[in-house]
Amino acid sequence: MAVIVLGVSHHGAPLDVRERLAFRPAEVVPALERLRSVAGVREGVLLSTCNRTELYLVEGEDECAPAAWELLAERLGAEASGYGYVHRDREAAAHLFRVAAGMDSMVVGEAQIHGQVRDAWEASRRASGAVLNRLFQSALLTGGRVRSETTLGHGALSISSAAVQLSKKIFGSLAGRRAMVLGAGEMAELALASLQHEGVRAAVVANRTFERAVVLAAQYGATAVHYDDAWDALADVDLLLCSTASPRPVVSAERVRTAVARRGDRPLCILDIAMPRDVDPAVAKLDNVFLYDMDDLQAVVSANLQRRHGELPAAEGVIGEEVEKFWQWVAGLAAVPVLTQFRDEMNRMRERELQQAMRRLGDLSPEQRAVVEHFSQSLMNKFLHEPSVRLRAAAANGRGLGVVDAARYLFALDERAAAAEPVSRPATRDEEAGE
Repeated sequence: MAVIVLGVSHHGAPLDVRERLAFRPAEVVPALERLRSVAGVREGVLLSTCNRTELYLVEGEDECAPAAWELLAERLGAEASGYGYVHRDREAAAHLFRVAAGMDSMVVGEAQIHGQVRDAWEASRRASGAVLNRLFQSALLTGGRVRSETTLGHGALSISSAAVQLSKKIFGSLAGRRAMVLGAGEMAELALASLQHEGVRAAVVANRTFERAVVLAAQYGATAVHYDDAWDALADVDLLLCSTASPRPVVSAERVRTAVARRGDRPLCILDIAMPRDVDPAVAKLDNVFLYDMDDLQAVVSANLQRRHGELPAAEGVIGEEVEKFWQWVAGLAAVPVLTQFRDEMNRMRERELQQAMRRLGDLSPEQRAVVEHFSQSLMNKFLHEPSVRLRAAAANGRGLGVVDAARYLFALDERAAAAEPVSRPATRDEEAGE
């Protein structure tokens, strides 16, 4: 059994690649079921965010990486492995723990990834199992420890707030400006909070579900507008931040061109933090329009990383501790099959000896038989307890395979298993005659 993570992220894949490899929630389980049927994957979880698409898999008998890369290549329309990475076993666990802690994020220390990891696990539960369930539980615990035991996340920017900071390149200060947020999810809410903090005078919230826009706008003193009316309002705002869940661009060049014609010479800053992108890239070619997307956040991100660099060693210490705990649990799984076989064999032996003893003891009352039965069971459990404990401990300490093999040899478990299998052989003449 091997645990593997395979995928692409903002570290090596440009935005247009990440965009094509993004999975919508409804696509997650079918993709994982395909890998389970085609590649023999035992368990799977798919994590898809604005900055990464990753497959966490437990391999079966065959290597599953080729089939997983093929799945991604079909979406990309080209080879995907050149943009990505593969980590196995301990490194796979350590990678997920860093992701959940915000250590691998574009904005180091951001908190939103913790919830995204949890949501990805929940969305994949039909395809996950004991190993990945334990891995993701441990990742969420690790992320919480990093945030509580270090200052890595203290004052950290979110993607939304980093984008708002980027808009200052155009306006200097946002005090007194007007802004519109397209979308009403978590990113949009964080954007509204950041805009309010920067002194934006008025904000507009537009969303396909108007009721959600009303609720969100009320929390931040903004105005809710119907989605179809948002394009008229575009002529009156200085800043547009887009964060919808649309699978295709919703802000077209034509819509923006119409708004720009009514704006005079006032610049319009558009921040697109959606994945896939909300804004047609052609919008960037319009006069007096400044379009920024996820890849444009790097300058803000670099400053953020410098401030948090000193906290990384302490966070890595937490990661190392939790990886060791998880891997001890995984290693202990190697002992389970041999312990089960060992106990089954010993129990069969106990039952044979008990039957012989009962025949020799003769006529016993039900109470006496129960005492003898309990004695045999108790004695077997006491004999098995210490070897079972030590076998599990050896497996957890990385010596599992050698000790497991020794146990199989000492107690002839492989020979017993082979003897228990039915042997196919030609029938004798007496058997053919029914004698």
